[in-house]
Amino acid sequence: MGSYRRRLLIVPVLLCVLASLAARPAGGKRTPGDNGTGTGGDSALSAQVVQLYADAALATQRYEAGRKEAEAQRARAQRIEALLERERREIGVLHEDLGRIARAQYRTSGGMPLTAQIILAKSPEQLMRGQHVFSQTNLAVGNAIEKSRRAEKRLATDEAKAAAAWQNLEKRNAALAELKKGIEQKLERVRWQLQGQADASVAAGSCSGAVRLDQPKTDFTSEWVAPLESYELSAAFGSGGLRWANRHTGQDFAVPIGTPVRAVGDGRVVKVSCGGAFGMEIVLRHADGYYTQYAHLAAVAVDEGEQVDTGQWIGQSGTSGNSTGPHLHFEVRVTAQMGSAVDPVPWLAGRGVRLG
Repeated sequence: MGSYRRRLLIVPVLLCVLASLAARPAGGKRTPGDNGTGTGGDSALSAQVVQLYADAALATQRYEAGRKEAEAQRARAQRIEALLERERREIGVLHEDLGRIARAQYRTSGGMPLTAQIILAKSPEQLMRGQHVFSQTNLAVGNAIEKSRRAEKRLATDEAKAAAAWQNLEKRNAALAELKKGIEQKLERVRWQLQGQADASVAAGSCSGAVRLDQPKTDFTSEWVAPLESYELSAAFGSGGLRWANRHTGQDFAVPIGTPVRAVGDGRVVKVSCGGAFGMEIVLRHADGYYTQYAHLAAVAVDEGEQVDTGQWIGQSGTSGNSTGPHLHFEVRVTAQMGSAVDPVPWLAGRGVRLG
C-alpha cells in the first residue's frame, strides 16, 4: 500500500516537470529571464581552455627565456674559445721569438761559454752589457710565456664552465619544450571538446547558458578595444566568397578555438542565440546607438540584458554555424538585425582602435 501511495505522489511531480519543460522557449534565443550559468561540462571545459591558454603562454615564455639564455651562454663559450685560440697563437709567436734570440746569441758568440766571452770581450762593460741584455730578454720572454700559460689555463677553465652551463641550459630547454608540447596537445584536445559542445547546442537550437570565465583584472585606459587581444585578420568586410549570399558583412579574425572574445566597448547584451548561419552569437548595443556582433563562438559568457564593460570577456571563439574554420566573425551594425552592417575596420579606427 505504501508503495502505491508513493507512485500516486510521483505522478503529479512528473506532470509538473513536464509542464515546466514545455514552457521553456523552443528557439535558439534565450529570454532575458533565463539566467542560466551553463552546464557543469560547459563551465569546466571553458575554464580548462582558458587555464591551458595561460599555461601554454607561460611555458612558451619560459622556453623563450631559456632559449635566449642558452644562446648567450653559447656565444660566451665561443668568445672564450676565440680568446684561447689567440692566446695559443701568441704563445707560439713568443716561442718563435725566443728561438730567434737564442740563434742570434749563438751566432754572436752569445752561446759561447762564459770563460770564452770573458777572454774575447774588449772591455768588462761590453761583457756585462751583453750578458745583461741576454738575461733581460730571456727573462721577459719567459715571463710572457708563463703569463700566457696562466691566461690560457684560466680561459680553458672558463670555457669548460660556459660549455657545461650551455649544455645544462640545452637540457632544461628540451624539458621545457616537451612540457610546452604536452600543454599544447592537451589544449588542442580540449578546444575540440568545447567546440563539440557548441555544435551540439547549435544543432539543438538552444544555448546552455552563460559560462562565467575567471577573467584577470584589466584596466583599459581607452573606451574601445579590439575584440581579441591577439589575432590575424582574415576575410574582410565586403569581400566575396562562395559561403556568402552577397558580400561578407563583417571582419573575420583568425584565432584558435577557445580564445577569449572581448566586448569592444561598454554596452548591453541584446541577443544571445545558438543556431543558424552564425552559430553561437552575441549582439551588444553600445551607448552611441551602434550594435556589435560576435559570431561562430564556442561558448558564451554573458546573458541577455547584462551590462558589459570595455574589454570584458563575453565568450570564446569557435567555428560553430556556417564556418570554414576557427575564427571570430565581428560585425558593426546600425540596428540589431543583419543587413545593416558597416565596415568594422574604419569604425574601430575612428574610435582609436587600429587593427592589424
